Amino acid sequence: MVDKYTWVDLGSSYLPSDILAAYLFAQLEAREKIQQKRKLIWDTYHTELKNWAQKQGVRQPIIPGDCEQAYHMYYLLLPDLETRQRFIAFLKDNGILSVFHYLPLHLSDMGKKFGGKVGDCPVTEDVSDRLVRLPMFYNLPETDLSKVIETISSFKI
Repeated sequence: MVDKYTWVDLGSSYLPSDILAAYLFAQLEAREKIQQKRKLIWDTYHTELKNWAQKQGVRQPIIPGDCEQAYHMYYLLLPDLETRQRFIAFLKDNGILSVFHYLPLHLSDMGKKFGGKVGDCPVTEDVSDRLVRLPMFYNLPETDLSKVIETISSFKI
């Protein structure tokens, strides 16, 4: 038994169950409404955290002008792993769940079987150590969104 982001062997399972397919179909029918709400949450994070991020040396997402935004997550890039861990703990102490993102595939068990080792992808490893995802889901209440922003704004690096 492994978590969903752990690569353990060649191949994958690409077939959704019937229940997942039904859930996806309902989401596709409501896509515009869902995307509109997710955009509002993403834009609120981006606008409200801008000054804090600049003062603290934290990088916000950069979306190139010729790209379409998916609004599937909102992340921050903190200065280093230690700061990211303090940040996650600080949010947790304030009742807010935030998580780091994917681990580099070349450092997974399967990646190591193919010869992956620390230092092979230094940019990937660096970003992986510094990235933290903020709560981001369609029905995130405005009060919770405000609490996340206020709490983050009180964190000093």
